[in-house]
Amino acid sequence: RPAATMRRAPDRPAPPPASSGAPSFDWPIRGEILSDFGPKPNGRRNDGINIRASAGAQVRAAAPGQVVYAGDELPGYGQLILVRHENGFVTAYAHNRRLLVDEGRQVARGEVIAEAGASGSVESPQVHFEIRRGTRPENPMSYLR
Repeated sequence: RPAATMRRAPDRPAPPPASSGAPSFDWPIRGEILSDFGPKPNGRRNDGINIRASAGAQVRAAAPGQVVYAGDELPGYGQLILVRHENGFVTAYAHNRRLLVDEGRQVARGEVIAEAGASGSVESPQVHFEIRRGTRPENPMSYLR
């Protein structure tokens, strides 16, 4: 039964089942993945993905939702936006050079919310993108269309 043992490659996680209540998410920016989700050397961990960007490139909301945080108070993230979505999901967009939305604002899928930069703990322009369900980080590659 060789067909029964075939599995999806580990670097391509299965998308969430339709019944999971997960919204679909678009890429916040197009670019090379600099760092993927999961454990890293020296016991570190990436709770999202880091995507190479040009300084000032448009960062877009991955799904409709409400901006629940826009600022730079969280160490390491630089200029950060958090957007709350349906069914307990939150997306994070970090290392921006400029934020274009304020807390409380409703954003549409694809709306420009920031300009990419190198703020926080990074040295080159990029977008750190996270998807969380509640407080638990999820692999964005499982949700991105």
